[in-house]
Amino acid sequence: MSNDVIGKPHVTVIMPIRNEERFIARSLGAVLGQHYPPDRMQVLVADGMSEDSTRAVVEDLARTHPQHVVRIVDNPGRIVPTGFNAALALADGDVIVRVDGHTVIEPDYVAECVRALDRSGADNVGGRMAAVGDGLVAQAIALATSSPFGVGNSHFHYVRGEKWVDTVYMGAWPRSVFDRIGPFDAELVRNQDDEFNYRLRSEGGRILLTDRIRSVYYSRSSLRTVFRQYRQYGMWKVRVLQKHPRQMSARQFVPPAFAATLLAGTVLTPASGAARRGLLATIVAYGLAAGAASVSIAREHGWRHLPVLPAVFAALHVGYGMGFLGGLVKFRTRWTRPRDGTRRSRGSRGN
Repeated sequence: MSNDVIGKPHVTVIMPIRNEERFIARSLGAVLGQHYPPDRMQVLVADGMSEDSTRAVVEDLARTHPQHVVRIVDNPGRIVPTGFNAALALADGDVIVRVDGHTVIEPDYVAECVRALDRSGADNVGGRMAAVGDGLVAQAIALATSSPFGVGNSHFHYVRGEKWVDTVYMGAWPRSVFDRIGPFDAELVRNQDDEFNYRLRSEGGRILLTDRIRSVYYSRSSLRTVFRQYRQYGMWKVRVLQKHPRQMSARQFVPPAFAATLLAGTVLTPASGAARRGLLATIVAYGLAAGAASVSIAREHGWRHLPVLPAVFAALHVGYGMGFLGGLVKFRTRWTRPRDGTRRSRGSRGN
């Protein structure tokens, strides 16, 4: 980044969204409220053909903020990577900043992303995913997904300070990174950021997590929706594994091993006392671990969360594990190395 634009390069904020009428006023409003020169910021809302009033809300906000360049980009693919890539092709910023529809960024978010890229020389920077929730269940989900027991070593959920990491929440990049690495993998409904960051690191790129970059993420509001969310994470992690076997770590196999143990024990229990005892031991051991983690969280954040937290942990872990096992079945014929379709030709700028 050249010295003449330090602190004020042209930035493109990309927001891949779909059916976000409940949150888009908050999330886009926070983008338009940045302490960053409006004439140095382009906002591209990649809409996955929303069926609610999302577009109308975006258009209203654009009219009330005429000092900003706000553009809706059609995303017929309806998933994050196709929307992000469609907007990327139209981006004219020197820095690309991703903001999700369930996230409200702090007023200095864009400025801090720019500063972090400049002072660190990183290829991708991001901040902590500070989760919150509306209602008791959503609050418990936010707390569980902000704990090591809930999400393992996904540092962006809970780490404070600054460190080099494997991946970050959302992300901000010099535009040149996409010219070098290519865009997001448009096949991946989930985990596209993991896959992209693996490609980035394999090419020598560095990823910085810093708590100076601040945002608030609004968690799912029910056990059913968070179970479905993590089941999708687990399922699509299989495709990332197939594309990049070295990307996986041992901890990522723990939830599918747990889910497989539950399934096998349930199936074998009627015919085997050993299976019945093994299943019971697994459930008791997990219950004790989840209970201990729940007590630790409730002691700090309020005892009202204690009855809900074990169920949330189970939804996260069983959902991810069942999704991973389902992915092994769904993608069972796709273990040959895929042809790389994510190179520069798909990440080039549009006219």
